[in-house]
Amino acid sequence: MSKHPYFSSPLIFFIILILLTFWLDLLTRPPEQNKNDNVYLNPDYIVEDLSGIRVDHERGIQREFSAQKLLHYLDEKVTQLEQTNFINIDPGNPLIRLHADQAEIKNKGENIYLTGNVSATRGNDDDKNKITLNTDSLYLIPDENLVKTEQAVTITKLNTIIHATGLEFNNRIGKIQLMSKVSAVNN
Repeated sequence: MSKHPYFSSPLIFFIILILLTFWLDLLTRPPEQNKNDNVYLNPDYIVEDLSGIRVDHERGIQREFSAQKLLHYLDEKVTQLEQTNFINIDPGNPLIRLHADQAEIKNKGENIYLTGNVSATRGNDDDKNKITLNTDSLYLIPDENLVKTEQAVTITKLNTIIHATGLEFNNRIGKIQLMSKVSAVNN
Protein backbone atom coordinates (compact mmCIF):
# COMPACT_ATOMS: atom_id res chain seq x y z
CA MET A 1 0.00 0.00 0.00
CA SER A 2 1.37 3.38 -0.99
CA LYS A 3 1.13 6.46 1.11
CA HIS A 4 -0.33 9.36 -0.84
CA PRO A 5 -1.49 12.56 0.72
CA TYR A 6 -5.18 12.47 1.13
CA PHE A 7 -7.05 15.50 -0.25
CA SER A 8 -10.76 15.40 -0.31
CA SER A 9 -12.68 17.31 -2.93
CA PRO A 10 -14.27 19.66 -0.32
CA LEU A 11 -10.78 20.55 0.95
CA ILE A 12 -9.52 21.27 -2.58
CA PHE A 13 -12.63 23.33 -3.31
CA PHE A 14 -12.13 25.29 -0.05
CA ILE A 15 -8.46 26.05 -0.89
CA ILE A 16 -9.39 27.18 -4.42
CA LEU A 17 -12.12 29.40 -2.96
CA ILE A 18 -9.67 31.04 -0.52
CA LEU A 19 -7.12 31.66 -3.29
CA LEU A 20 -9.82 33.10 -5.55
CA THR A 21 -10.96 35.42 -2.74
CA PHE A 22 -7.43 36.78 -2.21
CA TRP A 23 -6.94 37.22 -5.95
CA LEU A 24 -10.24 39.13 -6.36
CA ASP A 25 -9.39 41.28 -3.33
CA LEU A 26 -6.09 42.30 -4.94
CA LEU A 27 -7.81 43.08 -8.25
CA THR A 28 -10.50 45.29 -6.75
CA ARG A 29 -8.30 47.37 -4.44
CA PRO A 30 -7.55 50.90 -5.63
CA PRO A 31 -3.88 51.50 -6.38
CA GLU A 32 -2.00 52.88 -3.42
CA GLN A 33 -1.04 56.52 -3.73
CA ASN A 34 2.57 57.45 -3.31
CA LYS A 35 2.84 60.12 -0.58
CA ASN A 36 5.11 62.21 -2.83
CA ASP A 37 2.47 62.51 -5.57
CA ASN A 38 0.51 65.73 -5.69
CA VAL A 39 -2.52 64.01 -7.14
CA TYR A 40 -5.65 64.32 -5.05
CA LEU A 41 -7.90 61.30 -5.36
CA ASN A 42 -11.47 62.00 -4.33
CA PRO A 43 -12.88 65.47 -3.87
CA ASP A 44 -15.37 65.94 -1.04
CA TYR A 45 -17.48 68.10 -3.28
CA ILE A 46 -17.50 69.62 -6.74
CA VAL A 47 -19.23 72.90 -7.61
CA GLU A 48 -19.62 74.33 -11.11
CA ASP A 49 -20.20 77.93 -12.27
CA LEU A 50 -19.70 79.65 -8.94
CA SER A 51 -18.82 83.09 -7.65
CA GLY A 52 -18.32 84.58 -4.23
CA ILE A 53 -17.39 87.67 -2.25
CA ARG A 54 -15.27 88.03 0.90
CA VAL A 55 -15.50 91.37 2.69
CA ASP A 56 -13.30 92.79 5.45
CA HIS A 57 -15.61 95.54 6.75
CA GLU A 58 -13.03 96.99 9.16
CA ARG A 59 -10.51 97.74 6.41
CA GLY A 60 -13.02 98.12 3.57
CA ILE A 61 -11.40 95.37 1.50
CA GLN A 62 -13.54 93.32 -0.86
CA ARG A 63 -12.34 90.19 -2.66
CA GLU A 64 -14.44 88.60 -5.38
CA PHE A 65 -13.87 85.35 -7.23
CA SER A 66 -15.51 83.25 -9.90
CA ALA A 67 -14.68 79.87 -11.41
CA GLN A 68 -16.10 77.37 -13.85
CA LYS A 69 -15.37 74.48 -11.49
CA LEU A 70 -14.33 74.03 -7.85
CA LEU A 71 -13.01 70.80 -6.32
CA HIS A 72 -12.51 70.62 -2.55
CA TYR A 73 -10.35 67.98 -0.83
CA LEU A 74 -11.01 67.83 2.91
CA ASP A 75 -8.16 65.41 3.71
CA GLU A 76 -5.61 67.70 2.06
CA LYS A 77 -7.37 70.97 3.06
CA VAL A 78 -7.03 72.13 -0.55
CA THR A 79 -9.45 73.76 -2.96
CA GLN A 80 -8.80 73.66 -6.70
CA LEU A 81 -10.48 76.03 -9.17
CA GLU A 82 -10.62 75.89 -12.97
CA GLN A 83 -10.90 79.00 -15.20
CA THR A 84 -10.84 81.32 -12.24
CA ASN A 85 -11.00 85.09 -11.81
CA PHE A 86 -10.12 87.12 -8.71
CA ILE A 87 -10.82 90.81 -8.07
CA ASN A 88 -9.33 92.68 -5.11
CA ILE A 89 -10.92 96.01 -4.19
CA ASP A 90 -9.01 97.91 -1.53
CA PRO A 91 -9.90 101.60 -0.97
CA GLY A 92 -6.24 102.55 -0.46
CA ASN A 93 -4.90 100.71 -3.53
CA PRO A 94 -5.70 100.33 -7.22
CA LEU A 95 -8.06 97.60 -8.40
CA ILE A 96 -6.39 94.18 -8.94
CA ARG A 97 -7.85 91.62 -11.38
CA LEU A 98 -6.42 88.15 -11.89
CA HIS A 99 -7.25 85.32 -14.26
CA ALA A 100 -5.78 81.80 -14.44
CA ASP A 101 -6.61 78.45 -15.97
CA GLN A 102 -6.12 76.75 -12.58
CA ALA A 103 -5.90 77.92 -8.99
CA GLU A 104 -5.07 76.01 -5.84
CA ILE A 105 -6.09 77.52 -2.51
CA LYS A 106 -4.46 76.31 0.70
CA ASN A 107 -4.71 77.26 4.38
CA LYS A 108 -8.20 78.79 4.08
CA GLY A 109 -7.10 81.31 1.45
CA GLU A 110 -3.80 82.33 3.02
CA ASN A 111 -1.87 80.85 0.06
CA ILE A 112 -3.12 80.83 -3.53
CA TYR A 113 -1.21 79.27 -6.42
CA LEU A 114 -2.27 80.29 -9.95
CA THR A 115 -1.09 78.33 -13.00
CA GLY A 116 -1.72 78.28 -16.73
CA ASN A 117 -2.16 81.52 -18.72
CA VAL A 118 -2.03 83.76 -15.68
CA SER A 119 -2.81 87.43 -16.24
CA ALA A 120 -2.95 90.20 -13.66
CA THR A 121 -4.11 93.77 -14.13
CA ARG A 122 -3.48 96.57 -11.62
CA GLY A 123 -5.72 99.57 -12.17
CA ASN A 124 -8.91 100.31 -14.09
CA ASP A 125 -9.06 99.91 -17.88
CA ASP A 126 -9.20 103.71 -18.35
CA ASP A 127 -6.30 104.34 -15.93
CA LYS A 128 -3.12 105.58 -17.65
CA ASN A 129 -1.05 103.91 -14.89
CA LYS A 130 -2.64 100.50 -15.53
CA ILE A 131 -0.13 97.62 -15.39
CA THR A 132 -0.71 94.23 -17.00
CA LEU A 133 1.32 91.13 -16.13
CA ASN A 134 1.34 87.77 -17.94
CA THR A 135 3.07 84.58 -16.77
CA ASP A 136 2.59 80.82 -16.33
CA SER A 137 2.48 80.76 -12.54
CA LEU A 138 1.88 83.14 -9.61
CA TYR A 139 1.93 82.66 -5.86
CA LEU A 140 -0.44 84.99 -3.98
CA ILE A 141 -0.41 85.89 -0.31
CA PRO A 142 -3.63 87.96 -0.07
CA ASP A 143 -3.33 89.04 3.58
CA GLU A 144 0.08 90.59 2.86
CA ASN A 145 -0.89 91.92 -0.62
CA LEU A 146 2.10 90.03 -2.09
CA VAL A 147 2.46 88.33 -5.47
CA LYS A 148 5.49 86.20 -6.35
CA THR A 149 6.78 84.03 -9.18
CA GLU A 150 10.03 82.47 -10.34
CA GLN A 151 8.73 82.05 -13.91
CA ALA A 152 9.15 84.30 -16.95
CA VAL A 153 6.91 87.38 -16.83
CA THR A 154 5.82 90.05 -19.29
CA ILE A 155 4.75 93.40 -17.87
CA THR A 156 3.02 96.07 -19.94
CA LYS A 157 2.49 99.70 -18.92
CA LEU A 158 1.46 102.28 -21.51
CA ASN A 159 3.93 101.77 -24.39
CA THR A 160 6.56 99.90 -22.36
CA ILE A 161 6.95 96.11 -22.38
CA ILE A 162 9.22 94.49 -19.81
CA HIS A 163 10.37 90.87 -19.86
CA ALA A 164 11.96 89.25 -16.80
CA THR A 165 12.40 86.00 -14.95
CA GLY A 166 11.06 86.09 -11.40
CA LEU A 167 9.05 88.81 -9.74
CA GLU A 168 7.88 90.02 -6.36
CA PHE A 169 5.05 92.54 -6.28
CA ASN A 170 3.90 94.31 -3.12
CA ASN A 171 0.50 95.83 -3.89
CA ARG A 172 0.36 97.58 -0.52
CA ILE A 173 3.20 99.93 -1.50
CA GLY A 174 3.00 99.47 -5.30
CA LYS A 175 6.55 98.11 -5.64
CA ILE A 176 7.53 95.56 -8.30
CA GLN A 177 10.90 93.83 -7.94
CA LEU A 178 12.15 91.92 -11.00
CA MET A 179 14.62 89.16 -10.16
CA SER A 180 16.70 88.40 -13.29
CA LYS A 181 17.03 88.57 -17.09
CA VAL A 182 15.29 91.94 -17.26
CA SER A 183 14.80 93.62 -20.63
CA ALA A 184 12.53 96.50 -21.61
CA VAL A 185 11.21 97.86 -24.90
CA ASN A 186 9.53 101.24 -25.26
CA ASN A 187 7.27 101.47 -28.31
